[in-house]
Amino acid sequence: MGHTFNHYDVGNFCDEMFSAPGVVRPHYRALLERFNEMQDGEVERKQALANGTFLNQGVTFTVYNDNQGTERIFPFDLIPRIIPHQEWEHVERGLIQRIQALNLFLHDLYHEQRIVKEGIIPEEVILSGKHFRKEFAGFDVPKNVYIHICGSDLIRDRDGNYLVLEDNGRCPSGVSYVLENRQVMKRVFPKLFARYKVRPVDNYAEELLNLLRYVAPANCPNPEDPTVVLLTPGIYNSAYFEHSYLARSMGIEIVVGQDLFVENSIVYMKTTKGPKRVDVIYRRIDDDFIDPKVFRKDSVLGVPGIVDAYYRGNVNLANAIGTGIADDKVIYYFVPKMIKFYLGEEPILPNVETYLTMFEKDRKYVLENIAQLVIKSANESGGYGMLIGPHATKEEHEKFRQAIIADPRNYIAQPMISLSRSPSFCEEGIEGRHVDFRPYILSGEKITIIPGGLTRIALRKGSIVVNSSQGGGSKDSWVLDEE
Repeated sequence: MGHTFNHYDVGNFCDEMFSAPGVVRPHYRALLERFNEMQDGEVERKQALANGTFLNQGVTFTVYNDNQGTERIFPFDLIPRIIPHQEWEHVERGLIQRIQALNLFLHDLYHEQRIVKEGIIPEEVILSGKHFRKEFAGFDVPKNVYIHICGSDLIRDRDGNYLVLEDNGRCPSGVSYVLENRQVMKRVFPKLFARYKVRPVDNYAEELLNLLRYVAPANCPNPEDPTVVLLTPGIYNSAYFEHSYLARSMGIEIVVGQDLFVENSIVYMKTTKGPKRVDVIYRRIDDDFIDPKVFRKDSVLGVPGIVDAYYRGNVNLANAIGTGIADDKVIYYFVPKMIKFYLGEEPILPNVETYLTMFEKDRKYVLENIAQLVIKSANESGGYGMLIGPHATKEEHEKFRQAIIADPRNYIAQPMISLSRSPSFCEEGIEGRHVDFRPYILSGEKITIIPGGLTRIALRKGSIVVNSSQGGGSKDSWVLDEE
């Protein structure tokens, strides 16, 4: 079967590769030429090589509650997403602006609360937030950085404009797939790489380690060389591959809660040579499970006493406790207002139009138009707790209608956005599939964004849900150097 783009249907969407039927965008021309040169069976061989590489490297993810087995190879598409230099500069400026505003918001929220007092965000929005930690009011985090690692999800609308869909400021995952996808593409398409000036992403682990060292706590005995560890829930977590991959790449220890203990408000790691003091913990565990003495009493994942050590300036946690309030989809609604309030600027990357069902006027509109809207639970992720109105049944509409009426603070609604599409290899040949984009932002001494990110694909025909847990896959994202 010859894999050409002769019969590719652009559809009524913004297509990443074609500006119109048969009209390739300039930055995709070399790629189109390379694919048109391919012989029958060559794509299948390259896909098999990519799949074999992922299998050998153990690049998997976990699907919970699935009777077909949990460990899966992360589906990978061979056609990269290519982002021109100027387009990336626009995205980068917008993300830097956004992370600055979010960090200023979190500092304000746990200190003066000016944004509440001046009426920008209603007080009840904050106090009813599931992840607002009032226990940390007045607490100063090292270097005033709350969100050290952020993954903001971007989409493009029908006109090709970038919009922010949500911010992931607690434990954003997926960056290991960005790094692995790049290695696989270099192996599968070495000549194509040579024809493009693709900016590298392989310094992510180095930048992350520099950031974690920079935010060593006030009482660190050796601030020039702090001991950093990665705290994982364990091997059964869906992102465990990523946890071990990043720890290995940074050259730091990966630990579970039982590997750590607290004595005299100092965190130690158990080693074969005896206890070793720990200064910075890159935690991949939510607040609720971090310390059974403070949060969930039944947690066996965290470390008893770690919050006390944190509070006394003897250890730092990345991301900071309490950042989850910025992940709240209701708070997302207010980020453009934060940007204006703290920075005095207009948002470079706008939000998707959003309705808050806690507001009576918005709730009335949403309940009357539920069949046309996308409804999201304020604190769910991974594609769960979501209703895609146009694709749902009347029973599902009614279920969400009743849920909104029962708990209006817990939902937002957005119009159905026509996500951009990218050509992808499917069983029927090359077809357009909807994509989103998650760049990774590191906020420390400086703000660093690796030039690229995770392009996720909704592999099911017509679907706009890109999450791996919902049948999505990914492709490499190439940010081009200055043309």
